[in-house]
Amino acid sequence: MKHWIEAARLRTLPLSVSGIIVGSMYALRPTDTIETPTEVFSWKIFALAMLTTLGLQILSNFANDYGDGMKGTDNADRVGPKRAIQSGVISPAAMKQAIVITSILTLISSILLIYEAFKDTNIGYSLFYLVLGILAIASAIRYTVGNTAYGYRGFGDIFVFVFFGLVSTLGVNFLYSKQLDFDLFLPATAIGLLSVGVLNLNNMRDEASDRKSNKNTIVVKIGGAKAKKYHYFLIVLAMVLVVTFAVLSDYRLDQYLFLLAYIPLTKHLITVHKNQEPRALDPELKKLAVSTFALSVLLALCMVSLIQDIIVNLFMGGR
Repeated sequence: MKHWIEAARLRTLPLSVSGIIVGSMYALRPTDTIETPTEVFSWKIFALAMLTTLGLQILSNFANDYGDGMKGTDNADRVGPKRAIQSGVISPAAMKQAIVITSILTLISSILLIYEAFKDTNIGYSLFYLVLGILAIASAIRYTVGNTAYGYRGFGDIFVFVFFGLVSTLGVNFLYSKQLDFDLFLPATAIGLLSVGVLNLNNMRDEASDRKSNKNTIVVKIGGAKAKKYHYFLIVLAMVLVVTFAVLSDYRLDQYLFLLAYIPLTKHLITVHKNQEPRALDPELKKLAVSTFALSVLLALCMVSLIQDIIVNLFMGGR
């Protein structure tokens, strides 16, 4: 069990649900047209969305372990904790079976989520989300598995941006509201950029070993120096987009609490700027992931104004 927990890479899970938190709390926010936010928000949808997203992340981690392990990318040159197949604690056959089981469980969870959101109405939406769920599962696997794995061709950044940012945030919000809110594009894009930042940081750390293994990530293609500039662009633009969203949403002064998350993000940028040895970037992975999660939680709380408003609306009937 210990080895399977390690293979699931628990430290990556908070980052994966950041978009779900923001998209869900956006549905719970007070508005001029909705007197009771629970008319839109549903705890069942929230729970199933979280479960489905966690399933996709764990599936991606299992598939990444399997794909890189079978291709020999996870070798002695790799920085960071040893992977399950690399160290031999889990066999390739067992990991492949785990990928199949996790795929099935995640698909079941996504179907339950779709049914809870649309019931027996909006068949078109249900089919669209079903196809989207299948594509997400396939994409999670194909990142490193197979001869045409897109993670080895420099397309991993696109997958992370789309699914961890746009689909996660906008997609879950649509399940509540049944409409696309364009104002949410700004924080959705920001979370997507920060998630890409985590991947880029991982690829910066592994540039040398990835280059030897012919894993042509964007970092391998453009080189470490340009990858740093790319990293600054991702993080800074994300920070600007969230502030822009707050300004356009006419946030009060107390609703800018999310700016606290900019402190560790700024420190992270300074660390990356000073870094001369890519292998030393490993600790920054967790810091950036946690900072992104913290930003999403703080922004979500700011969206619903004050936490006591949630308690009053959900449990006291607005009294």
